[in-house]
Amino acid sequence: MIGELATFIQLGFRHITDLAAMDHILFLLALAAIYRPRDWRRALWVVTAFTVGHSVTLALAVAGTVRLPTRLIEFLIPVTIVLTCVENIVVRDRTRAPLRGRYRPVFAGVFGLVHGAGFANYLRDIFVDRVALPLFGFNVGIELGQLVVLSLAGLTLVAADRLIRAVRAWEPEEAALRVRVLAISVIVLVVASRWAIERSPW
Repeated sequence: MIGELATFIQLGFRHITDLAAMDHILFLLALAAIYRPRDWRRALWVVTAFTVGHSVTLALAVAGTVRLPTRLIEFLIPVTIVLTCVENIVVRDRTRAPLRGRYRPVFAGVFGLVHGAGFANYLRDIFVDRVALPLFGFNVGIELGQLVVLSLAGLTLVAADRLIRAVRAWEPEEAALRVRVLAISVIVLVVASRWAIERSPW
């Protein structure tokens, strides 16, 4: 049993950290793009909501309670990335955003439902009979992989901040943050938009 659990943990970890899962990686990067190290509490709420969302759909889909068309899910995943990037770009001052930006965990949770269905489509193909152990192990692996991806994203964002401040040292911190958010969001938006067009089910 322990060996089987470890196998599914490894599968989940590889699934989200593999470059083939770049859509999930870019979504996490887009989510994290607006946060600084001191914003870790707000970022934690968002990441937790995403985790809950994809865990719920993953469980329901793998158990057969919910069945969603693979082509539609593969299209909706880059759409969630596009919408996250657009929100990053449009909302300049989060203190003046609706609910002071506190809607963002709900936003992440709903999009997590979509990503969970994507994980489920992969996992369902490798199930045999029992569901509970593979589902638990795979989900643990996903969360461990997500922590690695977010840690690397955090280091990338800190490095980007330092580079921007070195080049534009005269600008206030908020302006430098805005440059970082725009740069990352625009790049990810372009990539995700292309995926959405390529994966369109219509």
